Amino acid sequence: MKYIYRIGLVLACASLILSCKKDYLDRLPTDTVAPETVFESVENAKMAVNGLSRLMKRQYISQGFNGEGTIKMYYGIYGGVNASIPMTGWSSVINLEYFANPNSTYTYYPWYYYYIIIGNANAIIDKIDATPGDAKEKEFVKAQALTFRAYSYMMLAQLYGDRWSSSNNGATNAVVLRIHEGLENMNLSTLKETYDLIYSDLNTAIGLYESSGKTRISTNNYEVNKDVAYAVFARAALNKEDFPNAEKYAALARTSYPLMSNTEYRAGFSTVNKEWIWSVFDSDQETIFFYSYFSYIAYNSTSSLVRTYPRSISKDLFNKIPVSDIRKDMFLDPVKTGLTFTATTGQGDKAALAYIRNIYKDIPSNSTAYAYMQFKFNATGMPGVGQLNNFRSSEMLLIEAEAKYKQGKDASTIQSLLNELTKSTGRDPNYVCNKTGQDLFQEIKLYRAIELWGEGFDFFDLKRWGDPIVRKSFTNGGNFQGALATTIQPTDRNNWKIVTPAKETDFNSEIKQ
Repeated sequence: MKYIYRIGLVLACASLILSCKKDYLDRLPTDTVAPETVFESVENAKMAVNGLSRLMKRQYISQGFNGEGTIKMYYGIYGGVNASIPMTGWSSVINLEYFANPNSTYTYYPWYYYYIIIGNANAIIDKIDATPGDAKEKEFVKAQALTFRAYSYMMLAQLYGDRWSSSNNGATNAVVLRIHEGLENMNLSTLKETYDLIYSDLNTAIGLYESSGKTRISTNNYEVNKDVAYAVFARAALNKEDFPNAEKYAALARTSYPLMSNTEYRAGFSTVNKEWIWSVFDSDQETIFFYSYFSYIAYNSTSSLVRTYPRSISKDLFNKIPVSDIRKDMFLDPVKTGLTFTATTGQGDKAALAYIRNIYKDIPSNSTAYAYMQFKFNATGMPGVGQLNNFRSSEMLLIEAEAKYKQGKDASTIQSLLNELTKSTGRDPNYVCNKTGQDLFQEIKLYRAIELWGEGFDFFDLKRWGDPIVRKSFTNGGNFQGALATTIQPTDRNNWKIVTPAKETDFNSEIKQ
């Protein structure tokens, strides 16, 4: 029992770290396979890989903990500066006060969640070679499991490891590297060792994808393939300040995924389009109701949280978006509309609610309007159904631009990328990038914030860059309430590195902090 308590491998069944509940092994809602038969055939093993996808969207711990969406919301968005969340009662979470508390649920959750995926992936990696079936199919299954494991360790490294620039070239401790079935006691590995494993897993996976000659069905965007492995590699390399590989793999990852049109950009970010490289599956038939990511962000959600406390862009970032940019229209402009909002909270009156409901007919009648509230994300079903994007080509383009800049490459090649993202797509037909030097880097950072708003990058970008969290109050010209209006330096809050959870250290005698 202590092992289940320790890292949350609640899906263990006998000796297999696979789901005891049939729905996590379903390919379709009615197609199930018993856990004890998973490795009796490659077809069953393929369903186990499908189960890894499903682990990214399910009910965990308590309401709000939903898999990958929670990482994006509680860690990526809440901890950043570009989204105003009018919930002062959440200041301890939003202000990262739990980072040095080993007993906090928020300290524990990412560890719990990603090690569930890793444990299941390890079982597949260890057993697939001996599973009866076509060799090419087995190569593809193994490549997928390795991709999931690499992704999970990359996310853990971002949360429980130092930013690379503060790690003495990766010499500081990060996470426990479990690469086989079982929960033996192990010490923390260094950040470098963690990235070494990520790179090794991805290189092996890419080789297996190529030798297998297989890829996912085009409609199954929730499955991983070689392009997803490229995308994981690009983001991991950027985090590690390995800029040549970040540039290389970002370009490879986006080759088959053209940037979305303005129509697609305005469509709600809850349905797969041509730009999406990988996403988390959802549907009306498999909803997790009020646990879901879109129940916490979609402007049209019927959840009381969104109706009462809609998500808004920070006033600082909003004011930096040119008026000719269609992305500015994704937020409620209090000046342009001439509506009335409370000066100390940004909350609108009945006229403000009537105004937004006239434009967005699906906003519930008992909702609340706020200045700068977002209309980028909607739900396709209630209370919060929607597919959640993990990687898309715009992120890859921005990684490529940043990596080129950090290598000192010609400014014109970087300007060309930023023009491709904003002018060529029609996001802003008046946009022209001609900046150079440090101004060019600031332009990359600005358009990363604009393009990827609400997609879970904010805190992780600030940590990677070593930039402080600076949130302005209404009094000081911003739109953050009470204790949420604060400044947090990169050296505060345990250097923005979450401490190893007590649920691991209490039972793992090998860990030496």
